[in-house]
Amino acid sequence: MSNLVKKFQQYSEWRSGVISSLHRYRAWTHAADTSDAVTEQRITHLLEKLTDDKLTIAFVAEFSRGKSELINAIFFADYGQRILPSAAGRTTMCPTELLYDETFPPSIRLLPIETRAESQTTSEFKTQNQVWTVLPLDIQSADGMLEAFKQVSMTKHVSVAEAKSYGLYDEDDPDSALELNELGLVEISQWRHAIINFPHPLLKDGLIIVDTPGLNAIGTEPELTLNLIPNAHAVLFILAADTGVTKSDIDVWRNHIGAGPGRMVILNKIDSMWDELRSEAEVEEQIKHQITSAAHLLSLQENQIFPVSAQKGLVAKIHGDAPLLVKSRLLKLEHALSNELIPSKQEIIRSQLNKDIHSLLQVQHTLMGARHRGVFEQMSELKSLRGKNKKVIEHMMRRVEIEKQEFDQSLMKLQGTRAVFTRLSTEVFTSLGMDILKEEVRHTRDAMENCKLSSGLVAAVHEFFSRTKRNLAMSNQKTNEIFEMMSIMYKKFSTEHGLALATPMPFSLDKYRAELEAVESIFQQQFGVVTLLTNSRVALMQKFFDSIANRVKQCFLSANRDVEAWQKAIMAPLEAQIHEHKSQLKNRMQSIQRIHMATDSLEDKIMSFEVMQSDLEGLKNGLAELEAEIMTALSGTLGKIPVAA
Repeated sequence: MSNLVKKFQQYSEWRSGVISSLHRYRAWTHAADTSDAVTEQRITHLLEKLTDDKLTIAFVAEFSRGKSELINAIFFADYGQRILPSAAGRTTMCPTELLYDETFPPSIRLLPIETRAESQTTSEFKTQNQVWTVLPLDIQSADGMLEAFKQVSMTKHVSVAEAKSYGLYDEDDPDSALELNELGLVEISQWRHAIINFPHPLLKDGLIIVDTPGLNAIGTEPELTLNLIPNAHAVLFILAADTGVTKSDIDVWRNHIGAGPGRMVILNKIDSMWDELRSEAEVEEQIKHQITSAAHLLSLQENQIFPVSAQKGLVAKIHGDAPLLVKSRLLKLEHALSNELIPSKQEIIRSQLNKDIHSLLQVQHTLMGARHRGVFEQMSELKSLRGKNKKVIEHMMRRVEIEKQEFDQSLMKLQGTRAVFTRLSTEVFTSLGMDILKEEVRHTRDAMENCKLSSGLVAAVHEFFSRTKRNLAMSNQKTNEIFEMMSIMYKKFSTEHGLALATPMPFSLDKYRAELEAVESIFQQQFGVVTLLTNSRVALMQKFFDSIANRVKQCFLSANRDVEAWQKAIMAPLEAQIHEHKSQLKNRMQSIQRIHMATDSLEDKIMSFEVMQSDLEGLKNGLAELEAEIMTALSGTLGKIPVAA
């Protein structure tokens, strides 16, 4: 079992531990009768986030850099042969995702290249099963799998006009004529996108591997540029030791990948430098020279470049050749992936969960505190009646009645606040709703179609980003108004009625603005006014806008879901406390009335409250134990796996 598999299994076990703790917490809320629709929704959301958690690793390289061989060496050596096609020249012709979805049988889903002539994006086609060609995958046969996987390397020849309609032929490029065969046809990929559904242990635990075609596809397939590569948790950029860093390598690194968390550079094919006529020191010096050169050209530290021989590493794993495996340096790369990438991913998920879990627990602690305080006050009130006459009891009844009337008056005022809350909530979605975004997309498409100049096309897209960011800012302003209003209401009920309400949970749409700016930056890098001079570039930009519109749509859908969840969450503590306080006032009145009418004895009533107090102490202790369990599970760290020699 490889280091990467071990580390990912540790990560999966950590995730399962947190899920189990949350299930026990949910059971406790039901037993304590403190659950409600909002609490259920929030717990469900946390569980879904953990269950659906994925780790995406994208492999990016020019053709013949050994990218598919590296994937074989890291993930599929246990099959005793290559699974992904790997040979000289281009083997991966279309973007390929390797994942596991238990709702589908093992299979390869292939999106025909003809779909590039339509305005829909690959992401949109993923929901349309009838469009895809589906081939079964026999996971019991390595040969059968290899044969099926060869589909990603299939090509066909089409006319220039057809290739242009797909955005795969640039007639203004002086080198385009070299792409034509003797019949004047262009060779293109048979498929636009491939999804391989495969029950590999890592894939079953949530890993997604993205295998990209050559670097030229980075600029022509919007799904790669706007979605798969930017959203990948790790991008492995593969160079070849025998060629070094080429100009196209530098362009793609600077414009589409760049240094940052989860970005790694692999210097593959170091075995091309192994030479029986050179000493080991001389070979090592050559490799070090290539590392230094690559680090300089890509503006990286030398320890961020990982020299490997994927081919020798695969052979070594298949044949059990430990010395060759060490010499291939593949284990060092796997160590870096397992001990750096996966813990970083864990920290991202942990930080996302921490705030929500603390908020959930705080609501329950507050409710338990209010319930415990109410029981204590009622018990103290009843104890004070010992030896008192009916007039004193009547006085206490009037006092509780006055308190109830004052609370009811506050609730009447709260109705006005609820009306404002509803109005502001509606206004949030006025500028954040999908209808207004749909209109912005339609308006931009119309503007692009009516533009005669390339500068007008670029301006239309930039105006689209300006308007969507402005709409986002307007919605953010409304959420700020809701927060300020609810802060005042929390403080009012805390001060006037003794409700234990902390400051409500704030909210911001800033992360979605940052996401829009990231997409806009990709567009700006891809299409500048200076380069946008050819008809093919204009057609390509229109295809990119389709993907931009879909990416912004997904951004707004996420923002809508988050706002809806926050609006329910910000009201939940106040609603829960109001319900609890009303229940306590009602119980106090009924208790005093029964004692006044002598329907039961005072001592029996005091005793029943003492039992309630004891039960509440047990619930509070149970909550404290659950909180400690959840926090322990959440804060768990992944064990270190020793680096190979």
